[in-house]
Amino acid sequence: MTKCIFVMGANSAIAQELIQLCVDSGQEVIAAGRDASVLEALYGHTPGVHILETQACDSGSVNAAFETVNSLGKQVDGYAHCVGSILVAPLTKTTDAQIDSVMQVNLFSAMYGLRAFLKHAKTNAQGGSAVLVSTCATGIGVPNHEAIAAAKAGIEGLAKSAAATHAADNIRINVVAPGLTDSPIASAFLKSDMMRAASAKQYPLQGVNQPGEVAQAMYWLLGAGASRMTGAVLNVDGGFRNIRPLVK
Repeated sequence: MTKCIFVMGANSAIAQELIQLCVDSGQEVIAAGRDASVLEALYGHTPGVHILETQACDSGSVNAAFETVNSLGKQVDGYAHCVGSILVAPLTKTTDAQIDSVMQVNLFSAMYGLRAFLKHAKTNAQGGSAVLVSTCATGIGVPNHEAIAAAKAGIEGLAKSAAATHAADNIRINVVAPGLTDSPIASAFLKSDMMRAASAKQYPLQGVNQPGEVAQAMYWLLGAGASRMTGAVLNVDGGFRNIRPLVK
């Protein structure tokens, strides 16, 4: 049976790479995002990709998307949550509205999407796998990352607890934690050669991530090759989180 992967936030740079990997391997994809016209432009002529306009921060919209999947007779084998934002600011200069937005876009949307997928997978009793996206800034203190680090740390806690809850259902839940990735969401930090070079120097393996590198990790975690992986955080960050290079 052809596998079906549900990708939330399908317009993101990482999601686009992930969807291409899934399509190239013969899998069906549910491409969900907030603007159907954007998704049509990206995937309207891609065989095996089904487009669903879905508001990831609205639990009702997320639940309705999975109801649509059920009505189509689809069984979702994997769920990838590619919704997120970046906020770099000290907490003392972060407004209530910014805090609310960071939590909604990153943590709450992940909870809504994962919950809907888990209900779907349990109803169909087919097992499955999910992968969420965190950040390297949860594993080490990074200045001015208070709000986003808090939200993404919540994602890691969410995934680990849900992985424990649903291991008996043969549902695996993992996380990728990228460093700065060369994508539109990070364009403010990479808009000049000087800024790009300064960012690259922050990583032991100098440089910044490409979207395809993060997508490859997510694709692996969703697939059979990672069948013994659950509750894990896979760092795709050039060593930022775990090692300190020799300073010369």
